[in-house]
Amino acid sequence: MTDSIIILTEEPLGDIDAENITRLYEDDDDVELLVLVPADTKRNLLVDVVDQLTMLDLPGALRELREKAPDQAAVRAEAAHTLEISLTTLRNAGTKVTGAVAEGNAVASLVAKVNETQARQAVVVTRPHALADTFRRDWASQAQHKLGLPVLHLYAGSGFIGDS
Repeated sequence: MTDSIIILTEEPLGDIDAENITRLYEDDDDVELLVLVPADTKRNLLVDVVDQLTMLDLPGALRELREKAPDQAAVRAEAAHTLEISLTTLRNAGTKVTGAVAEGNAVASLVAKVNETQARQAVVVTRPHALADTFRRDWASQAQHKLGLPVLHLYAGSGFIGDS
């Protein structure tokens, strides 16, 4: 019987992320990964600006203030591109992996897929979000609350584990 690990990511997964994920199981385990990339176009301008400022990225914060709301088609195309990069990276790491662009709420999509597949684990990969992480409004904390199971929160491109 194949076990599933569901991965929700907002960033293209890189080699470090693939290494962190493949450490979650043994080589002889029959595990299939499923990657979800949200196409949710909702943004919180205040949160985005504060995130940039906490990273000491003043130009990024100013860019957030100037940018208009992204076009939905462009956001979906970017999500599909992120998914393709992530799938390629994980396949190159020798995993069995499939994926999809998640419509609607990212956490709801993760919870639904975990329940549907009876996945053995859920993983959320994000960049740091100062406000959401601090006040436990990050995706991993929300999913953990809804699932009643531990959800691993990894920061993209690093070995750092978020506090969920």
